[in-house]
Amino acid sequence: MAATRLDPKTALIVIDLQNGIIALPLARPVREVVARAARLAEAFRRRGLPVVLVNVAGGAPGRTEQAGVRGPFPDAFTELVAELDRQPQDHLVTKHTWGAFTNTDLLDHLRREGVTQVVIAGVATSIGVESTARQAYEYGFNVTLAIDAMTDRTAEAHDNSIQRIFPRLGETAETDAILALLDATKR
Repeated sequence: MAATRLDPKTALIVIDLQNGIIALPLARPVREVVARAARLAEAFRRRGLPVVLVNVAGGAPGRTEQAGVRGPFPDAFTELVAELDRQPQDHLVTKHTWGAFTNTDLLDHLRREGVTQVVIAGVATSIGVESTARQAYEYGFNVTLAIDAMTDRTAEAHDNSIQRIFPRLGETAETDAILALLDATKR
């Protein structure tokens, strides 16, 4: 199902587009993903809508069967990519888990801003993006996923989230369609 509309108070959440993450091998060309996320951020800012930029600075402490990255990470790793053009009004969330709501002020920030819907982009589709989308859905936000403004470590993980998980959490659309919906939304 394609995205149908955006609420008047929709926020953009960009997940983990930071130097250390985009340097990893990824399934889709990361520069295209970054460029699309940057277009979304600029469009949201131009309309006075909230932009949330998320970076990851560590990992949850629990044991796992598969080796994961543990923190703390060096500053250069956590630095957001320059193309996002972070602005003073952007809200920065630094997380230490997969989802951007866990142990952060993201929920309080969105509620203070009166946000009812979120558009999510970033890396990795099946980890940070999917976890944040699940949490947003569980908190009652309408969720739209910018599927061409995200990527993952593998095409299989990326495709699984887009085809099987995201339709159960919200609506999906490509960047141009989301920008068209932004233009059509009355504020």
